[in-house]
Amino acid sequence: MLPYASINPIAFSLGPFSVHWYGLMYVVGFIGAWLLASYRAKKPNSNWTQDQVSDLIFYSALGVIIGGRIGYIIFYSFSNFLAQPWIIFTVWKGGMSFHGGLLGVLLAFYLFSQKTGKHFFEISDFVSPLVPIGLATGRLGNFINGELWGRISHVPWAMVFPHAGRFPRHPSQLYEFFFEGLVLFSFLWIYSRKKRPRMAVSGWFALLYGIFRFILEFFRQPDIDIGFISWGWLTMGQLLSLPMIIVGLVLLYKAQSR
Repeated sequence: MLPYASINPIAFSLGPFSVHWYGLMYVVGFIGAWLLASYRAKKPNSNWTQDQVSDLIFYSALGVIIGGRIGYIIFYSFSNFLAQPWIIFTVWKGGMSFHGGLLGVLLAFYLFSQKTGKHFFEISDFVSPLVPIGLATGRLGNFINGELWGRISHVPWAMVFPHAGRFPRHPSQLYEFFFEGLVLFSFLWIYSRKKRPRMAVSGWFALLYGIFRFILEFFRQPDIDIGFISWGWLTMGQLLSLPMIIVGLVLLYKAQSR
């Protein structure tokens, strides 16, 4: 097995304040998305201005953070929240739901569309190739925190995580970093370089993320508070990914019909 590179979750401290790697990963993700969005906005006939890009990233960041945290509490830790309501504010300890963040971002897109007059799917098609950047940095944050580890395994690259017992496990955070981050970004970035029918880029994002997440859940340890939902294998992550696969197929069908 490979040794787990135990990293102090606190990157640095400024007096009484501590800056955690988990939070820094989100900052890196937002900055990366902003830089690439600005690059795309500068292209001829992009129909986007730099001010619109900055506003959109700000709206999206609020949607990710607020929606992601509320989604995690509702989907994965509601019983703990009822016992200790203040945990909703302890974001630095980890605990963000992609699906909750997605709902928050969709609400942000709607508000942004009302403000600018842009079509909702014009916004989502523009942003979809940027999302995997945040997914990749977020999974690195999970790995540094030593959380969301994989199931027990004896593959040569399995690791013993500090808070997961003495048995080696799949480094599922790195699997998700690769597929949900690097692979998904590469495909969407290349695909969206050419003009595509409206909804097509959003459809591919929803479909591929849903498929990747559904498959990778077989390597990830289910959340302790929930376990398997049904049939001895279905997890909450898989259940929440199924609607994304369906929505992705519907959007691609509508895009091609156009």
